[in-house]
Amino acid sequence: MTTRGQDIVSVLKRQIEEFGGELSLVDVGTVVEVGDGIARIQGLQGAQYNEILEFPNDILGLALNLEEDTVGAAIMGDPNAIKEGDTVRSTGRIIEVPVGDGLVGRVVDALGRPLDGKGPVQSSVSRPVERIAPNVVTRKSVDTPVQTGIKAIDAMIPIGRGQRELIIGDRSTGKTAIALDTIINQKGQDLICIYVAIGQKQGKVAQVLSSLVEHGAMAHTVIVAANASDPAPLQYIAPYAGCAIAEYFMEQGKDCLIVYDDLTKHAWAYRQMSLLLRRPAGREAYPGDIFYLHSRLLERAAKMADEFGGGSITALPIIETQAGDVSAYIPTNVISITDGQIYLEPELFNSGIRPAVNVGLSVSRVGGAAQTRAIRRVAGRLRLDLAQFRELATFAQFGTDDLDRATRAQLERGQRCTEILKQLQYQPMPLDKEVLILYAVNNGDLDDVPLNRCQEFEEKFLRHMETASPEIGRTITETKSLTDELEEALKATIAEFKATFQAGQVGT
Repeated sequence: MTTRGQDIVSVLKRQIEEFGGELSLVDVGTVVEVGDGIARIQGLQGAQYNEILEFPNDILGLALNLEEDTVGAAIMGDPNAIKEGDTVRSTGRIIEVPVGDGLVGRVVDALGRPLDGKGPVQSSVSRPVERIAPNVVTRKSVDTPVQTGIKAIDAMIPIGRGQRELIIGDRSTGKTAIALDTIINQKGQDLICIYVAIGQKQGKVAQVLSSLVEHGAMAHTVIVAANASDPAPLQYIAPYAGCAIAEYFMEQGKDCLIVYDDLTKHAWAYRQMSLLLRRPAGREAYPGDIFYLHSRLLERAAKMADEFGGGSITALPIIETQAGDVSAYIPTNVISITDGQIYLEPELFNSGIRPAVNVGLSVSRVGGAAQTRAIRRVAGRLRLDLAQFRELATFAQFGTDDLDRATRAQLERGQRCTEILKQLQYQPMPLDKEVLILYAVNNGDLDDVPLNRCQEFEEKFLRHMETASPEIGRTITETKSLTDELEEALKATIAEFKATFQAGQVGT
């Protein structure tokens, strides 16, 4: 009895000491209905849109429907762990993500939690995932290129810093490959890259990670992954979280590249959530605000004016089409938001033309402003020539015997341009090499090279330029232009190389 009495006294003493301590008010509600990852909660009077809610067992929720009597919340965790009658707490925090240099080289989920097993993310700053895009006054026009290292894109569909260039095509046509090559090409450059994987299989994300590690690109890359097995709310948040991470770097005056792979699955996740929240369905069962879903995300990509920091975010959204249907609902929405598109065609891909860029349907609405002077000079007519060649090739397939000499020459040039624009994955090409080979093909130096030896010509020619005249490539890299004197020196070197190449050709 004595021990029990002492316990009661100590409890009373502690209660007297703590009397007058600060009281905190917490908005508490009760789950009245739960199912399919959506909870209806009664009693959360002060809940805000996009606020984080705390369910039992450390499971988080996202307040999305604020109705008169209830709050509709998406569960960001195991939905089976939530049951009717559970208590839900309001946190007062709008959904946010950690940002900062500590994220570079890491793989995180849509809430910034590490997925790579390298310990906690070193970050002291958080940003809301949703933010209003910079206004017109704070922006400037796009004038600096993003070198993708892909000849076909840098020459014909240039991407500038601050631009939004859509990569669109059917499944397995090389969309992710273009984005990854662009990220790999930034190695040793000043561009920070963010790869957002939305609704991808875990195996594919692991493959992307190993490719970036193998090519030394993770040193400047952040991967934000919301896998196919993750709840729909995490897939919905992921691109906004990636954009918030990029905005931190943009505000430091740095340049960022963000890849959204892919926004089709993002729209599917949002449609799933909206239907479960009982929002009215529109075309193809998407909710009425599906356009705003992507416009408010892609408008955050910008090139800031110098007085506002001068940073930039370049966005490469990816859209997967069904049977090449670019006129479907989501593709047309995103095409109308972006500043151009790279259209990848399954027929070209299957015929061995990779990257399978359809020159006729692909366009960059920034154009020459996003090209270096050297590329602009050597690739001026390339796009037009290729488009004309594709048209001619359609007619010429019925027979070339009765074609005039000019048409035949155009067909021959087009075939060689197509061969030279082929490029293997994970082999982006530096600016100087792109300029050298594009100059050679546009100048007609490959016109007398057999078609099956064009790639051999390219390989040996670039190796010859490295050994015989390295100063030409060095000057192009430094000045980013091709002067008349440099062109004369280049012509002489090409003539010298062709003599040895053709001698080898006769020998074979």
